[in-house]
Amino acid sequence: MELHGFLSYLIKCNLEGREYEVFGYQGKQVRDNIHSEDVARFMLEFWKAPRVAQVYNMGGGKQNSCSILEAFRLVEDVSGRPMKWQYVEENRIGDHICYYSDLSKIKAHYPAWNIAKSLPAIFAEIAAAWTGRLATPR
Repeated sequence: MELHGFLSYLIKCNLEGREYEVFGYQGKQVRDNIHSEDVARFMLEFWKAPRVAQVYNMGGGKQNSCSILEAFRLVEDVSGRPMKWQYVEENRIGDHICYYSDLSKIKAHYPAWNIAKSLPAIFAEIAAAWTGRLATPR
């Protein structure tokens, strides 16, 4: 979807040759990304040693963060296709320029857990999944 789940949508647009709209901040807004396997691995660590009444901010952290413009380069590296995009001056209401999760508490409480899936690996996996879906007749 255009305004949510930007990574999968961005990659799908690239593979289909569709234009992606960047809303505000000159495409420099930063988000972190985490693979579902890393989330599941954290859940397993928590299950093995639960901590009552603790709250964790789960995400990809600084190491798995990128701006939209950086995401364009990453998807182009995976697909070999240039990203078609258009800039819309007005940013999304309530949007913020930079967000990535602080994983220090998680790492302190669960030192065996880490981010195992890198950003390039996430891009490659999403692109492979979309390539398979798009090649299958509906």
